[in-house]
Amino acid sequence: MADEVASTLRKALGKLNSQRAHLDRQISALEAAIGLLGRQPQTNGPRGRRGMSAAQRRAVGKRMKAYWAKRRQAAAKAKAAK
Repeated sequence: MADEVASTLRKALGKLNSQRAHLDRQISALEAAIGLLGRQPQTNGPRGRRGMSAAQRRAVGKRMKAYWAKRRQAAAKAKAAK
Protein backbone atom coordinates (compact mmCIF):
# COMPACT_ATOMS: atom_id res chain seq x y z
CA MET A 1 0.00 0.00 0.00
CA ALA A 2 2.86 2.42 0.77
CA ASP A 3 4.29 1.70 -2.69
CA GLU A 4 0.97 2.64 -4.32
CA VAL A 5 0.79 5.89 -2.37
CA ALA A 6 4.41 6.73 -3.20
CA SER A 7 3.79 5.95 -6.87
CA THR A 8 0.68 8.14 -6.94
CA LEU A 9 2.53 10.96 -5.21
CA ARG A 10 5.42 10.71 -7.70
CA LYS A 11 2.98 10.89 -10.63
CA ALA A 12 1.25 13.89 -9.10
CA LEU A 13 4.60 15.54 -8.43
CA GLY A 14 5.68 14.93 -12.02
CA LYS A 15 2.48 16.53 -13.35
CA LEU A 16 2.86 19.49 -11.04
CA ASN A 17 6.50 19.97 -12.10
CA SER A 18 5.49 19.96 -15.77
CA GLN A 19 2.74 22.48 -15.03
CA ARG A 20 5.23 24.64 -13.14
CA ALA A 21 7.58 24.59 -16.13
CA HIS A 22 4.70 25.59 -18.39
CA LEU A 23 3.70 28.42 -16.03
CA ASP A 24 7.32 29.59 -15.78
CA ARG A 25 7.46 29.90 -19.57
CA GLN A 26 4.20 31.85 -19.62
CA ILE A 27 5.38 34.13 -16.82
CA SER A 28 8.63 34.80 -18.68
CA ALA A 29 6.71 35.67 -21.84
CA LEU A 30 4.44 38.06 -19.94
CA GLU A 31 7.39 39.72 -18.21
CA ALA A 32 9.08 40.20 -21.58
CA ALA A 33 5.91 41.75 -23.00
CA ILE A 34 5.63 44.09 -20.03
CA GLY A 35 9.27 45.03 -20.50
CA LEU A 36 8.60 45.96 -24.12
CA LEU A 37 5.61 48.05 -23.12
CA GLY A 38 7.73 49.89 -20.59
CA ARG A 39 10.06 51.08 -23.35
CA GLN A 40 7.32 52.87 -25.27
CA PRO A 41 6.88 56.56 -24.62
CA GLN A 42 4.11 57.45 -22.21
CA THR A 43 1.36 59.62 -23.62
CA ASN A 44 0.38 61.30 -20.36
CA GLY A 45 3.81 61.86 -18.84
CA PRO A 46 6.23 64.74 -19.17
CA ARG A 47 7.42 65.37 -22.70
CA GLY A 48 11.11 65.69 -21.85
CA ARG A 49 11.79 68.93 -23.68
CA ARG A 50 14.93 70.83 -22.93
CA GLY A 51 14.76 74.47 -22.05
CA MET A 52 16.21 77.22 -24.21
CA SER A 53 18.70 79.77 -23.08
CA ALA A 54 17.90 83.44 -23.40
CA ALA A 55 20.27 83.75 -26.37
CA GLN A 56 18.55 80.87 -28.15
CA ARG A 57 15.12 82.45 -27.56
CA ARG A 58 16.37 85.76 -28.97
CA ALA A 59 17.76 84.02 -32.06
CA VAL A 60 14.49 82.19 -32.63
CA GLY A 61 12.57 85.42 -32.14
CA LYS A 62 14.71 87.20 -34.76
CA ARG A 63 14.23 84.37 -37.25
CA MET A 64 10.47 84.33 -36.71
CA LYS A 65 10.21 88.12 -37.09
CA ALA A 66 12.07 87.90 -40.40
CA TYR A 67 9.87 84.97 -41.49
CA TRP A 68 6.63 86.79 -40.74
CA ALA A 69 7.92 90.02 -42.32
CA LYS A 70 8.56 88.10 -45.55
CA ARG A 71 5.11 86.53 -45.36
CA ARG A 72 3.43 89.93 -44.88
CA GLN A 73 5.48 91.41 -47.73
CA ALA A 74 4.53 88.55 -50.07
CA ALA A 75 0.87 88.85 -49.08
CA ALA A 76 0.95 92.60 -49.71
CA LYS A 77 2.52 92.06 -53.16
CA ALA A 78 -0.09 89.44 -54.02
CA LYS A 79 -2.87 91.77 -52.88
CA ALA A 80 -1.42 94.68 -54.89
CA ALA A 81 -1.14 92.52 -58.00
CA LYS A 82 -4.88 91.79 -57.96
